[in-house]
Amino acid sequence: MTPGKRKVAVVGVSLSDCGRVDDATPYALHAQAARRALADAGMDRSLVDGFASAGLGTLPPAEVAEYLGLRPTWVDSTAVGGSTWEVMAAHATDAIAAGHAEAVLLVYGSTARADIKAGRRTGDLSFGALGPLQFEVPYGHTLIAKYAMAARRHMHAYGTTLEQLASVAVQARANAALNPDAMFRTPITTDDVLSGPMIADPFTKLHCCLRSDGGAAVLLAAEEYVRDCRTAPVWILGTGEHVSHTTMSEWPDFTVSPAAVSGRLAFERAGVRPDEIDVAEIYDAFTYMTLVTLEDLGFCAKGEGGEFVQKGRLTVGGELPVNTDGGGLSAQHPGMRGLFLLVEAVRQLRGEAGQRQVRKAGGRLPELAVASGTGGWFCSSGTVVLGR
Repeated sequence: MTPGKRKVAVVGVSLSDCGRVDDATPYALHAQAARRALADAGMDRSLVDGFASAGLGTLPPAEVAEYLGLRPTWVDSTAVGGSTWEVMAAHATDAIAAGHAEAVLLVYGSTARADIKAGRRTGDLSFGALGPLQFEVPYGHTLIAKYAMAARRHMHAYGTTLEQLASVAVQARANAALNPDAMFRTPITTDDVLSGPMIADPFTKLHCCLRSDGGAAVLLAAEEYVRDCRTAPVWILGTGEHVSHTTMSEWPDFTVSPAAVSGRLAFERAGVRPDEIDVAEIYDAFTYMTLVTLEDLGFCAKGEGGEFVQKGRLTVGGELPVNTDGGGLSAQHPGMRGLFLLVEAVRQLRGEAGQRQVRKAGGRLPELAVASGTGGWFCSSGTVVLGR
């Protein structure tokens, strides 16, 4: 196959132990996820010549690669927050297509929950507080407050209601109830969400993602390797990425996320339309993220997200199943969750999602999925369209 024209497939995916993991280091979770992804693909570690990782400011990919026993000739350490993994998948796909790598392993691991429990602060404490952002901090422009401001703007501009936002959390929990590995599975109601403790108006506790430990890995390979892998390939059909802003004053419209650009690019490059997608895995650190990303990816018109997310449309059995594992709101959220979106999308397309498996008419497996990650406070976005 001529370099630059090779097709690229996901041939292995995995999660490490997730949820409450008190007896592992981030390195150990990286290793566990990596071993499981290689075993999933049936591929020997010696074939991996590309590697990508990005921790919360503490795990350089050179160190992680050495820990895993890898000596890559292609490496990526892109760091754009929660969208990192979709952007890395795009970079890896381009590298494999161009012949710069044959098989690329994307790995993430974090003990975000255990660190807090033990009184350790291992994250990047400068995040959102240095450079131009230092002038926003005195006015309360912390991470959660930025999302809350954006949600309030959408409510003001389009009449989006608290009940509509709450329905996103309720449906995520309904999907998590079908996932034995989800951290929280007990059903919740709209009233449960609305009556919870206030975190940042309008977000109560259940509008916000949980905090967990965990890791994930995704293995991509050139098409000529697919026949030797033990799993059915899931093809990368199209990708898109976009960086919008950092300071809130440079964000032109709080109701439009960078997924409006990354999604358009990914769908155009894949040659498919949003209405052809069977499953959507969307970064959901907060309920508003799900709603506005659905708008910006083209699943509904701008301002219609509130109505779109109601009536069970996002559940496993709904019109557009979203975050079928329970998402960051209910399944797991160990810091940067973008890689988990790709794992779940692949499992759905391969028919390996157990009780939460999405089925089309006649019991057929889904054929197309989209994974869209968001970083910062809608600062960046990466979108990947996958096909069976």
